[in-house]
Amino acid sequence: MTPYRLGILAMYLSEQRLEELSYFRKLSTYGHKLGIQILVFTPDDVDKNKKKIKALVYDVASGKWQRKWALLPELIYDRCRYHGVHNFHKISRFRAVHKKLHYLSSPLANKWSMHQALSEDSVIADHLPATVRYNDHQDMIRLLKQHQRIYLKPRNGTGGRGIVRLQRISNSTFLMQGRDEQRRIIPQQKISESQISTKLSSWRLQGRYIVQQGISLTLKDGRVHDFRMLIQKDGKGEWQVTGCAGRIGPMHSVTSNLHGGGTAIGMEKLLMRRFGNKEKVASIQQEAYKLGIDIAHFLERKFGKQCEIGIDLAIDPKGKVWLLEVNPKPSREVFYRIGERETYRKAITRPLEYALWLHHNKNKNKIPEEQD
Repeated sequence: MTPYRLGILAMYLSEQRLEELSYFRKLSTYGHKLGIQILVFTPDDVDKNKKKIKALVYDVASGKWQRKWALLPELIYDRCRYHGVHNFHKISRFRAVHKKLHYLSSPLANKWSMHQALSEDSVIADHLPATVRYNDHQDMIRLLKQHQRIYLKPRNGTGGRGIVRLQRISNSTFLMQGRDEQRRIIPQQKISESQISTKLSSWRLQGRYIVQQGISLTLKDGRVHDFRMLIQKDGKGEWQVTGCAGRIGPMHSVTSNLHGGGTAIGMEKLLMRRFGNKEKVASIQQEAYKLGIDIAHFLERKFGKQCEIGIDLAIDPKGKVWLLEVNPKPSREVFYRIGERETYRKAITRPLEYALWLHHNKNKNKIPEEQD
């Protein structure tokens, strides 16, 4: 029987290097068991007639990648992480030219537009930190005077790049630290209000950044933490919380991302370390899981069908759950790092099982077109 084909849309970072090749190999291995052939390609691999691709195909028997020409698959799993305006325009052009293809997920909005959209739902809005778009220095100062700490975040940033934290220690004195666009740690420094704009003058904040209320994320040892939840469609097309894990940043870092040197820990273990009460921990987990499913349903209604969503959560000292960020192309390595191998397996196989569900049901229920 000819295997069902699933295209993985990726992006070259440099010199034909793909960012998630290890993940694509695992997808190919599990896909082989499910009767799915995985074809990895980028917009640069499409022929001039826009009908064929020079795909990267993993041969499970030999354990090697091979290049082969193939027709564009009907269904596409978009794993492009843009890393710059040029790549963003490249993938946008591909999706515009190939709008008749079916995609497992529709595009989501940048951080500011996402905050505005999520604010429309009263239940979700209660979990959102105060957030404004950076138009000028006063936007930042106003929020900083309302809250003890704020974060400056690039609207289209990923992986903790370019994030700055400002913390008020007196009416006129602040602590500033963060990470630059290469994820390098910016050491903590004490500055005055008048020095803030000078220190950040080269960052080109206007129109590119948001300013967000900072939730207390610091553990007793001084390191920051948060939680990454992965929500995915299963083999029946239903939303499920695949898992949730804690992430603890390295010393002197304002972010907890694993790519920035963070470490992973089980959600329940980290919550028990903080609250020491099983009933309290169970209540927090229940609230977080319900919020995650609510967000997934809302985003699908707002932006069109989705396959999976990564959600970054914060739990404040009182146990309230806060939504920090939504990621439409989440990683799943956090579950491997905490030893939850079955969760990690589900995190890899669920997009494949959902793709099969779409394939088997396309004659009964035509795969919906992506929203314009």
